[in-house]
Amino acid sequence: MTTRATTARDLARRSQAAVRAKDRAAWLRLFAPDAIVQDPVGPSPFDASGAGHQGTAAIAAFYDTVIAPNELITFEIDSSYQCGDEVADVGVIRTVLPGGKQAAIVHGVYIYRSNGAGQIAALRAFWEFDKAELVDV
Repeated sequence: MTTRATTARDLARRSQAAVRAKDRAAWLRLFAPDAIVQDPVGPSPFDASGAGHQGTAAIAAFYDTVIAPNELITFEIDSSYQCGDEVADVGVIRTVLPGGKQAAIVHGVYIYRSNGAGQIAALRAFWEFDKAELVDV
């Protein structure tokens, strides 16, 4: 019996499920020790230098400051393109902000790269901070 290797798409879905479930430990376990998260890619209020959050401690801090405070984060993936050790998901992330009265809607391309050993080596989110939509919930 052969087992199918974990793909970048598998890792992306596990990452998205862990974020939605607010499962910090499960989300962090998905990343390789030297992984990088760039969400969004380039300078933003989440990453003034634009260099990304690299390594376990930096990714955990990103989770704690950017993901954890929100009420709910959901992913609506319209298209997904698996190529080698990477997947590019095209879709919308809806984030219900703290307090539950507003949501941020972000359209983008979300790229996950596997290290080939069942871990995320890179998560790179391409979206424009200034084009995020705020809506009442």
